[in-house]
Amino acid sequence: MKRKIFIGILIIGSLLMCGCGKKDEQDVLKDLTKKIEETKGYHLTGDLEIVNNEDTYTYDVEASYSKEENFKVSLKNKTNNHEQIILRNSEGIFVLTPSLNKSFKFQSEWPYNNSQSYLLQPILKDIENDKEHTYKETKSGYLFTTTVNYSSNPELVKQEITFDKKLNIQKVVVYNKEDRAMITMKFDEVDMDSTFKDSYFSLKTNMSGKNIEISKPTSKLEDIIYPMYIPENTTLTSQDKVDKEDGERIILTFDGDNPFMLVQETSSYSEDMETIPMYGDPEIMADSVAAVSDTSITWISNGVEYYVVSETMKSDELLNVARSISALPVGK
Repeated sequence: MKRKIFIGILIIGSLLMCGCGKKDEQDVLKDLTKKIEETKGYHLTGDLEIVNNEDTYTYDVEASYSKEENFKVSLKNKTNNHEQIILRNSEGIFVLTPSLNKSFKFQSEWPYNNSQSYLLQPILKDIENDKEHTYKETKSGYLFTTTVNYSSNPELVKQEITFDKKLNIQKVVVYNKEDRAMITMKFDEVDMDSTFKDSYFSLKTNMSGKNIEISKPTSKLEDIIYPMYIPENTTLTSQDKVDKEDGERIILTFDGDNPFMLVQETSSYSEDMETIPMYGDPEIMADSVAAVSDTSITWISNGVEYYVVSETMKSDELLNVARSISALPVGK
């Protein structure tokens, strides 16, 4: 009898030591890796919130993937319904503005060369690459905390990634050095068994969809937008306004230790589909997706096309200038 009681105590003790059914981190990570790597396609939807200085920008996000390394991320600004698409297919990497019939084509490793809060493969890569990441099992799922790799924004340092018990992504929150949430991606639909037609990832199809609203041409620049951030020992030295065939262009020239040029011009619909080659990467910047190269940043916001160009400034410094422009609604 005593022997049976002793064995029973050992069994109960072993169960307690095993954490009463809690899953081991290695098992969770193994299952998560298998789930993401073995899927032939997925479709995610949700809400993205980006904090830029004191402003907050929100997007409706739709992210899709197919096994042939095709990616499509649609970002629709909730304030003005301006939609842009980041697309990867066999032809390359593109940032599309369908309403203007314009796109930028990149030579890039996107989405694998930086952290991405809305795509599963880069999220998994962040977990695997951070050997000091933390793991916690919660009542509703699992929480990983990792470092991040936003090469154009070194202020972003860590992220919290939440999965439910079925290892479906729930939320990603990215923090800056002051522990302030700067990017929050909340997922409301996760389908890990999606299939797509070949045309779904086609450049032509995405530029000529039936539901695309063509932007009305903007012929006048109502206000001049000045950057809130200007590098040290750099000042505005000239301001020129030029008439275009279909609108206006303003050129601001800054000279000093970090010279650069800011161009803002009215945007218009291109009758023929226009693809502009770029060297660099797509970058979500406040209320728009920018095309970022080593020497320039290009983006469209509220019917105005912006260009920040410098032969001497680094891309992260250029982005500081560009982000300060998007944070300012009007200026004179």
